[in-house]
Amino acid sequence: MRFEEAPDIRESVQKIVAALRLDRIDTKRLFFMRSYGSKGRSIARIWSMPRVWQKAMGIKAHYVIEVIAERFDKLGLEEREKTLIHELMHIPKGFSGGLVPHNCFGKKIDRHSVDRLFNEYKQSFRT
Repeated sequence: MRFEEAPDIRESVQKIVAALRLDRIDTKRLFFMRSYGSKGRSIARIWSMPRVWQKAMGIKAHYVIEVIAERFDKLGLEEREKTLIHELMHIPKGFSGGLVPHNCFGKKIDRHSVDRLFNEYKQSFRT
C-alpha cells in the first residue's frame, strides 16, 4: 500500500466541521491520508491515537482519516461528503483518542444518521 497526504480532504472536513458547528473536533489534531492499493472493501477509515500511546509519547489525542483512493475518488461530491461525515461521527465528544462504534447506547452511525447530518450540512449553505 502507498499513502500520501490529502490536503483536499482536510479542506472538505474543515468546511463540514465549520458548517455543522462540530466545535468538539480540533481539526489541528486531524490528519488526512489517501491510500492506494487497499484490498479491503472500505471507502474510508478513521484511525485513533489510543490513550496508552498518548501517555507514553506525552501528546494529546490525534486522529487520521484515510480515504481509499480507488473507491473514494470515484464517488460524487455528495457521497464523498457523506463518507467524511460518517468518519467524523466516530470521534467522541471528548476528543479523547477513542472511537465511537457504529451502535453505541442507542445512537447509531448508519445511513439514516449520516443523511440527517448531511441535510443539516446542506441547509447551512441555504440560510
